[in-house]
Amino acid sequence: MTSKEKKPGKELYKQLRALSCDQLWTVEVPRFNRAAPPERMERVAVIRAVSVVFSESGTVQQKAAARLWVRPLLQDPNEKVRRYATAAMTKLGVGPGEEAELLALLQNASGDREKKSVGQALAKIGGAATLQAMGDHADGLLLATEQKVKARIARSESPSTVRLDRMLTGFTGLRIHLRGRRGLEQIVLREVEDYIRAHGKFRVFGVRTGLVALTPVAPFSLADIYSLRCFGTVGFVLGTVDQANETDPVGTLASIITSPPSRQLFQALTDGAIRYRLEFVDKGHQRGAVRLVTQRVYEFCPEILNDPSSAPWSVSVFPAGREDSVELMPNLTPDPRLYFRLEDVPAASHPPLAAAMARLAGPMANEIVWDPFCGSGLELIERALLGGVRNVFGTDLSAEAIGISQRNFAAAKVKSTVAQFAQADFHDFANVRGLGPNTATLILTNPPMGRRIQLNDLRGLITDLFSIAATVLRPGGRLAFANPLRIENIPCSLHLEYSQVVDMNGFDCRLELYRKAAV
Repeated sequence: MTSKEKKPGKELYKQLRALSCDQLWTVEVPRFNRAAPPERMERVAVIRAVSVVFSESGTVQQKAAARLWVRPLLQDPNEKVRRYATAAMTKLGVGPGEEAELLALLQNASGDREKKSVGQALAKIGGAATLQAMGDHADGLLLATEQKVKARIARSESPSTVRLDRMLTGFTGLRIHLRGRRGLEQIVLREVEDYIRAHGKFRVFGVRTGLVALTPVAPFSLADIYSLRCFGTVGFVLGTVDQANETDPVGTLASIITSPPSRQLFQALTDGAIRYRLEFVDKGHQRGAVRLVTQRVYEFCPEILNDPSSAPWSVSVFPAGREDSVELMPNLTPDPRLYFRLEDVPAASHPPLAAAMARLAGPMANEIVWDPFCGSGLELIERALLGGVRNVFGTDLSAEAIGISQRNFAAAKVKSTVAQFAQADFHDFANVRGLGPNTATLILTNPPMGRRIQLNDLRGLITDLFSIAATVLRPGGRLAFANPLRIENIPCSLHLEYSQVVDMNGFDCRLELYRKAAV
């Protein structure tokens, strides 16, 4: 059938889709019922329109009536009508009776097209009966159905979790990639080196753009890795694939995912069924490749289930020069490091960036920290968690942001730190009790940059921030912030100690540290 021949059916569906439930039920459904077979073929889009409109806006009674109408169409002499009815049942809701009828239809499918259609429907609604029937249909067409049903049952009956506390032994050759924003690598590296000096367990394998690579030298857990705060994601390298020279890249990738070391990682770190989603990073959705690889993985190892819905693991394929890096990555939601993040604001900082800024500022005893644009309070919390902080001050123009900062900071449960938050323009710092000239030892902030919050004068804001920092900071105090502009005539008392271009999720900015000259 050509695209021109398909177009009338698509146009009809668009027209029907715009009708109400009553219009479809009182006019279009009766017309379809009394039509001769040729007209039923032309108007088969009615079935699809009923399933969509009724599932989205129908009452309980209307949906029930629609199911009763569609169900007999599963036995229609016309294969196309049966296929449309099969798809409609998944939208209108089914029970054991409908599942049984779909399984019967599967047994008597007229060809691969109908068989595939029924398999796709059963993948969405099938249960134990479907799995039992799949044992009698061990062919490639239905492997995807069997895998999806298994994953959905596992997801609902025994939700999987990632074991943070499980100690991993015997993985001394494993590569671990800590990935994050471009430009933060050296800060992540310094944090890792501090950890190694205190605890051992790892050695640094290498550093490149957006990535710090480790390898374990002793038993470790995911909790050890997540005690680090400046990286974004962690991945265990399962292997590499040379896409250009592989004769069977799908088979190679599936073999890597199901290799003995991969299975050991999955099993050691998962409570419940092993479920993962597959993604090709920076290559778009790649739905065809995902389907082929996940089906092959299931053929090799039926215990490893592809499940894009709330899977505890991702298998991510990263471009890495001539070879792609295949990495197993935990999907931890919420991130255990952000136990305090009860609420957020639209323009909040990226959490690892906030942690990196706090670490860049460095420690100082009896620290007094001010964030002039505190948002959800992440920078202040990250600095307080490093210790040595006596007071934090957070100001913001938004009353909502102040409330969120207060609640998040309280949830962080930072001992020996007094927090004060006030709705105020940063120019009015003198009106905030405790702030004034030569009071703060650190100004730590990620100021608004006009991308998510409208600003009339970004240059003026950053210029004023420098001027106010020179006033509020004590001698030897620091200004650590994300600077989107090059500003001339910075106060001579502020000396630049660090500047690094950082990816701010689509645009570059400089992470900078200034120190106020000592008297």
